Amino acid sequence: MTIPDSISAVQDMLTAQGYVCDRPLATVVFLALKLGRPLFLEGEAGVGKTEIAKALAAGLDRRLIRLQCYEGLDISSAVYEWNFPAQMVAIRTAEAAGAADRKDLQTELFSDEFLIERPLLEAMRPDENGAPVLLIDELDRTDEPFEAFLLEALSDFQVTIPELGTVTAPEPPIVILTSNRTREVHDALKRRCLYHWVDYPDFEREMEILAARAPDVAETLSREVVAFVQALRREDLFKKPGVAETIDWAKCLLALDVVTLSPQVIADTLGAILKYQDDIAKLQNSEAKRILDKANASLAPDQ
Repeated sequence: MTIPDSISAVQDMLTAQGYVCDRPLATVVFLALKLGRPLFLEGEAGVGKTEIAKALAAGLDRRLIRLQCYEGLDISSAVYEWNFPAQMVAIRTAEAAGAADRKDLQTELFSDEFLIERPLLEAMRPDENGAPVLLIDELDRTDEPFEAFLLEALSDFQVTIPELGTVTAPEPPIVILTSNRTREVHDALKRRCLYHWVDYPDFEREMEILAARAPDVAETLSREVVAFVQALRREDLFKKPGVAETIDWAKCLLALDVVTLSPQVIADTLGAILKYQDDIAKLQNSEAKRILDKANASLAPDQ
């Protein structure tokens, strides 16, 4: 599929993949596609940063290549490494066959046959369907040396393999970087990208998302679920529930044949929306009922 030619077309394409986004986010996605710039998305965990890369890849019919970041991530895990076991087998085979030309053997050992491509190198290879979508997920989990390397790689969309030379992408990949902001990412890298903060959606937007991702949930229950989660986000919690938790909770309630929320139902299913025991403990006894009453009161004018 070709790149959408308008902001509305981007929204329509993402909606067709079950991803509901507002116009500001659709605008920055359109500009990233139009200008060939990496897109840097920051926001709380579970607000849909990763999902937008998946929706883009599906909507454009491009391959999705994901680099999951973590502390200690290095070039061998992100770009390439050599298949040492296979190289050792080749060396022993050559020795057994009496091959004595060390230069020829070295050339053979450090060839594409023994190269293990990791996400960054893989994303720079030609693809008949067009440039892939490269998702660099949770960049804030890496350290500054890797950021510096990534800055260079994304500037020219090329990487250097000492034994083979420089590999340059024939067509730059569509790059999406995400961060949960557990630490600040260096300004130099951000300047290479278009930036957008992905916030929690408002009530109506979250209802649209839930309808798209959990269409079997009754509208009445969906409204109660979204109102409760939105009220819960205003509480003093260690980790507020994201949109992903809203969807998971709604699906859990559907599996339990729940028709309407009650303090008991909430207590039984808190593990679907809260992931820390301290947060769960805060909602024991009368707290769940208090928040449920507040959520129901916010729905009253619309009912």
